Amino acid sequence: MELTEAIFQRHSYRGAYADRPVPREHLRQIMEAGLAAPSGCNKQTTFLIGVDDRALLRDLLDIMDPPACATAPAAILVLTRRRIAYTDGNGVPRCYAVQDYAAAIENMLLTVTALGYASCWIEGHITDADEQGRRMAERLNVPAEYELICILPVGVPLDDMKLPRKRDFSQRACFNGWSITPF
Repeated sequence: MELTEAIFQRHSYRGAYADRPVPREHLRQIMEAGLAAPSGCNKQTTFLIGVDDRALLRDLLDIMDPPACATAPAAILVLTRRRIAYTDGNGVPRCYAVQDYAAAIENMLLTVTALGYASCWIEGHITDADEQGRRMAERLNVPAEYELICILPVGVPLDDMKLPRKRDFSQRACFNGWSITPF
């Protein structure tokens, strides 16, 4: 699949997945694409854990409430280690961990799509106050200085892939200054 096609075909999939394993080579390819993303001041604050062991994946998904990706045959967990990239001229520390992992996740989502799989950026369940992410990280023996941010289920979708309706380009983008008419 061409890059532009993957960009326009990618969308969040929340349906059931086929009971078909995702080859480890594909998971690695997806993860490598994530790690190839840009990183603020090259601090490389994003870390990934691929999970293709069915029993371990079941343990992790049992922690999630509600289980948003219960039938996924594989998943990639995204972690960050928040590090100061630099201190600006006013003495304010700057950290780009959010931008780092967001770029990594988008690269992975595009690669998931290009390989014919589906996924969804699931962060809310992971980072909410109920600490599901911390419990999942503990199950994976993740050191305390790393924060589990997101889970990406990966698999072949069983449901039809319906692309969401996007607003028209002119409602969200313009050139050489603001000229967007509010809707």
